[in-house]
Amino acid sequence: IKTIALLAERAGLRVAILTGREKGKDRREIIAGLADGEIDLLVGTHALIQDDVIFKDLALAVVDEQHRFGVRERLALTEKGDAVDVLVLSATPIPRTLVLTYFGDMDISELREKPAGRQPIDTRAVAKSRIREVVDGLDRALESGKRAYWICPLVEESEAEGHDHLTNATQRFETLQKRFGDRVGLVHGQMKGTEKDRVMAQFAAGEIQLLVATTVVEVGVDVPQATIMVIENAERFGLAQLHQLRGRIGRGSEASTCILLYHEPLTEISGARLKVIRETTDGFRIAEEDLRLRGEGEVLGTRQSGLPGYRIARPEVHAQLIVQARDEAVRIMQDNPKLKGERGEALRCLLYLYERDEALPLIGAG
Repeated sequence: IKTIALLAERAGLRVAILTGREKGKDRREIIAGLADGEIDLLVGTHALIQDDVIFKDLALAVVDEQHRFGVRERLALTEKGDAVDVLVLSATPIPRTLVLTYFGDMDISELREKPAGRQPIDTRAVAKSRIREVVDGLDRALESGKRAYWICPLVEESEAEGHDHLTNATQRFETLQKRFGDRVGLVHGQMKGTEKDRVMAQFAAGEIQLLVATTVVEVGVDVPQATIMVIENAERFGLAQLHQLRGRIGRGSEASTCILLYHEPLTEISGARLKVIRETTDGFRIAEEDLRLRGEGEVLGTRQSGLPGYRIARPEVHAQLIVQARDEAVRIMQDNPKLKGERGEALRCLLYLYERDEALPLIGAG
């Protein structure tokens, strides 16, 4: 909102924010301003898809960090207007969305350049048995004034039942605090918003050098001075999460390092995930590997990954055939838009079998 508000002001747009934190009178005023057309641009979270949020004339829905929203949630947003254009943003497109681009149901734009001056991130995988070496290295880095994240998959011990090898953020914070004292802070999703904001502000100001956190820092965190990230139990995270988390470092002009701390032994799929994260920072290559490992889900449904109930084609194998099919579909709509004749009737039967009326809105949601 801070970034957008400056740009919106220059463009003469009235902007507001709506999240779960807006309550009572403040929320009612925002809802009223939106319905009356007094607000041109609304920035928000999942709060935007609630039933009482009514837009006067919604024309464009931009969904940032797309992987945090389900298909139904994106659909609910687009249904708040007529013929709403949809722009989804993602560092690593989810498998279903990637396949939609292959089939030509979504246009795609790629930003390949990084902001000027940013250095590459050195990513390494280290077995958890060597954690003492990692902590010693972190000690030297903090002594030299650097700032670091330590990411854990869980908040507290009760979540780890049946997974004794998983370390929770609270436990890791207590362990690291014994070594580094008040230079360590803790932030997770179960904390109150004001407390999270306070700790994050301390980290941004350098009052805290080491921030132990869960995936709550995955998005919306920008501390250019942070140059180190340790992801504990990295084998428990998906490719998109690993890439998003790593994106919290390497945001300044200094070289950055990401340590993927994993529990042995690795499964074949976990090993493949860590391998691709080590080898590249290209979000689209990571997304393609994610598609290969997890499957595309349901292109005509709502599952965003996994093996489809039926498979039309395998994108990684039939890429050229998919291009030909897409070109043929465009040609048919140009030459015979009303699907007349024997072939047109056959195509209408196919559209019926594939439940066109139910599928099209889901495809349109991205």
